[in-house]
Amino acid sequence: MPSVAMTFFDRAFGSRGFGLIKRMSLLRKLPQVNALLESTEASALAKSHGRELVTEALRGVIDGLRAQIKSGENGITEEAVTAPAILARAAAVLEGASRPGLRRVINATGIILHTGLGRAVLPKAALDALVAENRGYNLLEVDLETAERAHRERHVAKLVERLTGAPAATVVNNNAAATMLCLAALAAGKEVIVSRGQLVEIGGAFRVPDVMKMSGCKMVEVGTTNKTRISDYEKAITPETALLMRVHRSNFAVVGFVEEPSLEELVALAKKHSLRVMDDIGSGALLDVAKYGIAPEPMIAASVALGADLACISGDKLLGGPQAGMIAGKLEAVALCRRHPLFRAVRPDKLQLVALEATLRLYLDPDTVEDHVPTLRMMKASVVEIEKRATVMARALVKAKIDAEVLDEESQIGGGSTPGQNLKTKVVAVDPGSAGADALIVKLRLGETPVFARVHKGRVLLDPRTMQEGEDEEAVAALVKAMKS
Repeated sequence: MPSVAMTFFDRAFGSRGFGLIKRMSLLRKLPQVNALLESTEASALAKSHGRELVTEALRGVIDGLRAQIKSGENGITEEAVTAPAILARAAAVLEGASRPGLRRVINATGIILHTGLGRAVLPKAALDALVAENRGYNLLEVDLETAERAHRERHVAKLVERLTGAPAATVVNNNAAATMLCLAALAAGKEVIVSRGQLVEIGGAFRVPDVMKMSGCKMVEVGTTNKTRISDYEKAITPETALLMRVHRSNFAVVGFVEEPSLEELVALAKKHSLRVMDDIGSGALLDVAKYGIAPEPMIAASVALGADLACISGDKLLGGPQAGMIAGKLEAVALCRRHPLFRAVRPDKLQLVALEATLRLYLDPDTVEDHVPTLRMMKASVVEIEKRATVMARALVKAKIDAEVLDEESQIGGGSTPGQNLKTKVVAVDPGSAGADALIVKLRLGETPVFARVHKGRVLLDPRTMQEGEDEEAVAALVKAMKS
């Protein structure tokens, strides 16, 4: 028998009457925060997270439920407004909030230097050094023998000098900072000549013209997008010119009817007019990557050998280390960078320096460095090796009643380097079922250990090339859980 109130609302509002009564009933059943705080479950949560955070979480869950009920949202059940359900949701909120924002993920995208996922995976030697050398104090800016103040980047600088053959070197916190510092130190208030075809933009709308403006120099662009000759540089030289600049187009390629002067030509022209040359390499290879089947990238050692006054590279790209900007070159030019006021603003901290030093030390042994630097190891991995891993993963998924197979695909280097240069690979292609691929990758991303994959032709693809040791099994387990939920 319907109640008098229900009959009244049903007559007054038609089919909406029952819904209104139900919403009012659910709102009345929402428990008070103070009552929930007295429960055993809330007391246990308070021991782990503190009473204030538990109170905040409970209030947030209840306020959310109240708003959903008032809006008439479907799916709010009688069970959802019970004390156990609210406490369980609050516990989930607290658990999520207590997780680090920056946490490990599984990169199954096949993009080796994935900018969104932190670019280069740090070598184990760097991770070990970060812990070992930072348990307490360390020799950041003190000379051990004299106990006097010293350059914080001195140890890394010596390694950069040794690996590049440069007379001098220094380090800042990223390559964008290195570029700005070099320009400010060598050409503030003066003209810098650069090819129009090299006025690149990298991630985050970081543009070379803007950097030049911020550094206090005047940009003089010469040539055209596809053709710039050494004569274009020479015609643009004036008494106000201080620097000739070359910028590596690390994230795009110009092909076809193209021409640009070599670094040797720029150095010769600079000597003729008593100017300096800066080479912004960016991507940062210390080894010849052509051995991995991709186009050669400029190497800083070659720039130094050819006579560039300053050359700069990134630490977290092809080098495979932490974020950093390494500057190598001639003594006077490097000294000008060190003395510039901007140098202190862009200096690296002790964590960067420790990780970078450990990474660079691995390069001292060229015969084993590929085995110890994950970025190089991933580039080096053969299709045969990757196929074996992909096959094991696919079989495990099929055993769990999930449709999966191994397909040919391509991996990318990423990180704004080697544009258009991909590596052949094998991927695990998973049929997502009726839920669809987009829904599955969201579930994978929101799992306990987030898994980032890609979608192609309605299937979810996982590339073992970018998955680290032990992550193949984790990814399979995450997929099974996501498909079954």
